[in-house]
Amino acid sequence: MSKTEVIQNPPIENKPLYVPPLEELKKVLGSGLTSNFADVIVEVVDCPDLTQQPFTLACKGLCGKPRLVEIGGVPYLVPLVKREKLYDLKLLGNHAELNPAFIIGAGAGPWPHAGVNCEMMANMELENGKINNQTRISKVSEQDDSCILEILPNSETRCALLANLFCCEGKPGKVLKIHCKKRTGKFDFIASIRTTLTKHYSDKPVGLGGTFLLKQGKAKQHIMPDFSTVPLQSDEDVEHWLKFYNMSAPLIAVGTLISADPGLDLRVQHFHSFSHHGEGGHYHIDTEPDTVEYLGYFSVAECIYRIDRPKETHMVGRD
Repeated sequence: MSKTEVIQNPPIENKPLYVPPLEELKKVLGSGLTSNFADVIVEVVDCPDLTQQPFTLACKGLCGKPRLVEIGGVPYLVPLVKREKLYDLKLLGNHAELNPAFIIGAGAGPWPHAGVNCEMMANMELENGKINNQTRISKVSEQDDSCILEILPNSETRCALLANLFCCEGKPGKVLKIHCKKRTGKFDFIASIRTTLTKHYSDKPVGLGGTFLLKQGKAKQHIMPDFSTVPLQSDEDVEHWLKFYNMSAPLIAVGTLISADPGLDLRVQHFHSFSHHGEGGHYHIDTEPDTVEYLGYFSVAECIYRIDRPKETHMVGRD
């Protein structure tokens, strides 16, 4: 296979996930998140129109056959890149049995298009072959290491190596609204949600997908530079290779989290953010905890599709 040829028929596994009632999740998260944030409000609401400001996503809602999709994995990136691991998101409707399909999430962007390795903020609507692609990529400037943020054209629907995606029909419906201010604990916004769910539900896999807005403050985020020519053997190697930035609100993040891995070698949380002021990347944590403010909308996934799971795996570089 050519290193720029898309994998047409990857191996696919799927498993059901545990789906607690939204009102139960409201109570669990409303209580649990107070260990990490001074101000916490969790509600069950009708999903707002996410195509509007401040979220500017490709579809209005997060409902209708909600599911998680994980493609590939970090073992295809480190210790050395496997460039042949190239996928096409326009095939995802077939792979995940969804039409129409609203696809949001975090992954590695199409390096053949970008010319270099890059981050991807998937944000796409597919219906009967029609594509509304508002996906962003961010890459490192070869001139000054600054962030370059681009919107992909409708004709570019590929991703590479790895992705964690939330997919649904893009319909309106009830979702979780999570509003937090002033971080008092050690966990980032997503980790605080995930660890709360893990503590309450133990080994039951509860998967959430959706979007959150960093309304106030700044966030530590990374962008992958071009592929390393030296094997990255440890988390320290990966951290030294990555380019880190302190990016400013407002940031619009998309991605997934899961409370427990049901035996599919999953990345348990993965969110990337984009903005309308030229910044975007892989979200780590806010850097101004006293003033930070988050607003998120999440849907509970009914199942997970695992596409092209690496046969040889490791835990390096999964933060």
